Amino acid sequence: MPFAFEKHFDEYVVAALFDSADEPVAALGDGRVVFPDVDATFEAHPNGGILSAAIHPSGVGIVTGGDDGRVVWTTKESGPVELFAAKGAWFDALAVSDAALLIAAAAGKKVHVYDAQKKTAVSFEHTSSLSDITFDAKGRKLYAATYNGVAVWFSRIAQQKPTLLKWAGSHTKIAISPDDKFVMTAMQENALHGWRISDAKDMRMGGYPAKIKSMGFFAKGKLLATSGANGAVVWPFLKANGPMGEEASEINAEESTMVSVVAGAPEDTLLAAGLEDGRVWLAELTSTGIDWIRREKGAPITALAISNEANRLIFGDEDGNLWVFEAS
Repeated sequence: MPFAFEKHFDEYVVAALFDSADEPVAALGDGRVVFPDVDATFEAHPNGGILSAAIHPSGVGIVTGGDDGRVVWTTKESGPVELFAAKGAWFDALAVSDAALLIAAAAGKKVHVYDAQKKTAVSFEHTSSLSDITFDAKGRKLYAATYNGVAVWFSRIAQQKPTLLKWAGSHTKIAISPDDKFVMTAMQENALHGWRISDAKDMRMGGYPAKIKSMGFFAKGKLLATSGANGAVVWPFLKANGPMGEEASEINAEESTMVSVVAGAPEDTLLAAGLEDGRVWLAELTSTGIDWIRREKGAPITALAISNEANRLIFGDEDGNLWVFEAS
């Protein structure tokens, strides 16, 4: 398989992403940001580590949250620029809204929402720690996975109490369907939970052998992929009730290992998975074939993304190896 880039950085790969121009970028645990296409590296957080990352809402460069209390925007042209900071904060969850040009960063019980156009910020505080955050399609609302459910705020209004989607237990990851009809969370106890937003109807999907650490919608929001099993678990969102009453499919289950991270093409039924044994595969779900992008075993894959054009992959592992794969 043709690798356009393969390099060892000797540091945990926190995130591997593509910007709106399909240029790859990665964030490392020691505070560095890497742009593989131009082989450039920047010290985005020289006095701390990176905990979270997302593509900037402009589509250019990467936003990173650190354990240094800083949220930083790094581009290959200008290098790192601090957007905002909060003393003592560990920004371990980030979300962006391209439509509203907003950046949200969560630390503990507090979330800060930064307007990238006006360069102003508002903040909200919850009664419990916030594990993960996401915006709706237009950036009007911010959804946060937390203890006993999901907290929902209007994105631009300061000092407001959130509305709650309730379900007992600790919710650790969150994803919202692109049509804003469903919000899904991963739970501490090896299960997926969801709500139909229109009426807050619950959906509980259990049966996972392990905790779900990676999840995301793809194929124009018609499918949701998750880790937490020997193969990639795919739920259908083809009907008005979403996955209610539907069975999930497990893609390419490998008895000897578990899927650690999943990534789907935004517009296509193309799904990639990184495994805990270091291998990576790619599947076109309308066919039955599996392409092994990396067959060699190694450290667990920690980050993975498919380009917008669905012709490139970027992935990295626990030991700091980073690869960019191009379809021939």
